[in-house]
Amino acid sequence: MNIISKIPGPILIFLGAFSLSFGGIIVKSFEGSTLWQILFWRSVFFILVITIFLIITYKKKVFSAFYKSGIPGLVGGIVLAFGFCSYVFAMYNTTVANTNFIIQTQTLFLAIFGYFFLKEKVSLLTLTSIILAVSGIILMVGNSLSVGQMSGNIAAFFMPISFATLILIVRKFPDVDMVPLQLIAGIIALLIGFLMSKTIIISHKDVFLGFLAGFFQLGFGFIFITIGAKSTPSALVGIIMLSEAVLGPFWAWLIIDESPHISVLIGGTVVIFAVLIQFLNLLKTNREY
Repeated sequence: MNIISKIPGPILIFLGAFSLSFGGIIVKSFEGSTLWQILFWRSVFFILVITIFLIITYKKKVFSAFYKSGIPGLVGGIVLAFGFCSYVFAMYNTTVANTNFIIQTQTLFLAIFGYFFLKEKVSLLTLTSIILAVSGIILMVGNSLSVGQMSGNIAAFFMPISFATLILIVRKFPDVDMVPLQLIAGIIALLIGFLMSKTIIISHKDVFLGFLAGFFQLGFGFIFITIGAKSTPSALVGIIMLSEAVLGPFWAWLIIDESPHISVLIGGTVVIFAVLIQFLNLLKTNREY
């Protein structure tokens, strides 16, 4: 953890978004598994990587790490678990485009939560970047949006709200390691996936995909984000996280030859521009987050 903590916060957030961006293509590669089965097996390997990380970091003091995370860690774990599950429910009950678009509203929730609960000021440049980025997301998925089922749309909103709440807790208690809370989230998600699945028996290929999703995509992603968010303003976390929405279609095009619509290319360019504005501003001001 000491090595990871030396990496600038915004870079860690980007690495986290980079890891999470493989989620869509991994889910599309499953054969025959239900989304609840995917939730179960993803959670199994997510728990594994978090456990390994905690053992390497704390060695014999793993249990004390949970104790030190206290109530904030417990609340954060429960909130994150609800986010994991709401994503699965939303995928069942509304369109993929609706789900992905609603998730990207985390940028707005992060800026709002940071402003009201942490008294973090949002600069004009950051506000401009948020407007640009959200406009880019609308361009990317606007043609695919539909009314969908209301229950699925509502459930999808729990993901950005839970993520923003997680970052709020991390920012509020920067001296407390919040990685242990992810183990709590993984266990809760695993139990829900198990209870909602008629069977947890799936193909060897799908188990391997669950390993990729839980261990690398989700595990590494949230470890980087949780540590990086300690030193990165909430609004900036939201802007950088939007790079996930741009990278996802890129991997789909590169790996499974899913050609993006011209609106996706234009919108993605706008989002990248908004993210670059923030990184260039960081370099210019030489601020340490």
